Amino acid sequence: MKPNPKYLSYYYETMTDWPDLIVDPKKTALLIVDMQKEFISREIGESITFRETGEWERWLPFHDRLDDIVIPNNVKLLNYFRDKGLLVTFGRIACLRPDGEDREPVQKTEGWNGIFLYVHTEEAEMIDELKPLPEEIVVNKTTDSVVAGTNYTRLIRNLGVETVVVTGIVTDQCVAGTVRGLADEGFQVICVEDACAAACMEHHDAELKIMNKLYCEVLSTEQTIDVLEGKLK
Repeated sequence: MKPNPKYLSYYYETMTDWPDLIVDPKKTALLIVDMQKEFISREIGESITFRETGEWERWLPFHDRLDDIVIPNNVKLLNYFRDKGLLVTFGRIACLRPDGEDREPVQKTEGWNGIFLYVHTEEAEMIDELKPLPEEIVVNKTTDSVVAGTNYTRLIRNLGVETVVVTGIVTDQCVAGTVRGLADEGFQVICVEDACAAACMEHHDAELKIMNKLYCEVLSTEQTIDVLEGKLK
């Protein structure tokens, strides 16, 4: 399957023969990464901090992309998987102790990766539009990757999964870490470019360009559904 030239990296510029992308829907899982109220809501979580520090205007493009593009496309994919009876899973940042001492060292550091998000808080919840059903798998992590430090890959292997469709935030951190981890574990990975977001489009596009074909297939929401329907190879 020929990739979108926008996401064709240096490594593949001279490649002309593209193999078909074959996906068995019954062996495919949707994985929604970190679409949590802490990061997405305009009323609680990071948005409050951004307003207090005078950074809100700087982050508006990120939130606009989430509201206008990323959330609707996640909802579309989620509804598709549910309607077809396919596997839906979630990964989220959430520590299990109220003092946060179970977090990985990276989340105890100062700076962007220093995240203290207790599991039993509203901020840790997935947004209402993407609320998990009781039977859907939700994996808690205190790392970027849903794979590192969790039993996620064991769970989906038990369920016969071979392909994982990854969406969520942010593209160049938790999404990328998850995609690479899944690829290293032997899964076929689709990263849905218009169902993901990074802090800025520069980071988003650069990370997808790096990962495409090396670790995953970068597709749009419509292309992903077409692949699952057997209409696009």
